[in-house]
Amino acid sequence: MRTDNHEVIFVIVNSGFAEEAMAVAREQGVRGGTIINARGVAKEKEATFFGITIHAEKEILMMVVEKSIRDQVLNAIYKEMGMAKKAKGIAFSLPVSDVAGLAPAVE
Repeated sequence: MRTDNHEVIFVIVNSGFAEEAMAVAREQGVRGGTIINARGVAKEKEATFFGITIHAEKEILMMVVEKSIRDQVLNAIYKEMGMAKKAKGIAFSLPVSDVAGLAPAVE
C-alpha cells in the first residue's frame, strides 16, 4: 500500500531497555514494534577483559508509526531513555513510502 502517512522510528538503547522504550512509545499511541539484538562498535566504548575486546550490547527497537505522532514519540523516548539515562538511547525516524501488513487501529 502506497502511503506517505507513516515513518519508521529506530531506537537504539543499551541491552535490556528496549521493552521499556516500547512501553514509553505505547503511551504515545504506538501499537507495536520489533526488537533486534545488536552490539556497539564505538571505539571509546570498547573495554578489554583478559585480552578480549568487549563491545557494548545494544538493542534496536523499530516501530512504524503514523506521522501525526512521530514527534511526540521521539520526544517521550528522548526524555525517558536519552543519553543522560542508563539506557543511553538515541532515536531517529525515516520516511516510509510503502507499507504492507499493518492491521487497522482498533477503535
